[in-house]
Amino acid sequence: MSHTPGASAGSPIDDVFCALLPRLYRRAVLIAGGRQSAEDIVHEAYLKLAARPQRFLAHPEPYAYAFSALVSVARDTYRRDRRQVPVGDVDREAEATGAEEWDGGVGDRQARLETVRLLRGLTPRQAAVVVLVDLDGYTIDQAAEILRVHRGTAARHRERALGKLRTLVRAPQRAGSEREGAP
Repeated sequence: MSHTPGASAGSPIDDVFCALLPRLYRRAVLIAGGRQSAEDIVHEAYLKLAARPQRFLAHPEPYAYAFSALVSVARDTYRRDRRQVPVGDVDREAEATGAEEWDGGVGDRQARLETVRLLRGLTPRQAAVVVLVDLDGYTIDQAAEILRVHRGTAARHRERALGKLRTLVRAPQRAGSEREGAP
């Protein structure tokens, strides 16, 4: 295990961050589009927060502060990797998880996979705004503050994200209806 500057085993930052881990992992999967990427992003976010633990611990809403760091890392990763062709696919990822990790009903699992597939089509910033506003229940103003952007920027990102999501949802439906009409 590597030594993290500013944090030691059993330190307050570890306790607070560990309490937030399940929620951060779930949100990172939505933003990153896959479990492995999400784990990497959460780990990098922890390292970023551990460099200055006093800021994280002093923040009035630690989840918001950690989520902001998570989005920052996701954006950096996206910018670095955006020219690469994604290899993974949600269907292959679902097959790879196996039955050992089954945690719900079939419909529940399909809904999660579809959510990840749809959010994968967005930029990290757009996905972050959608996650904060539509899944976590924050207002646009709160999401903008968490992401450290102007309210109008957050609203624009959300509007563009919802437009992309509508297009992605309609595309499979149109393809299915075109097949039905074919002789």
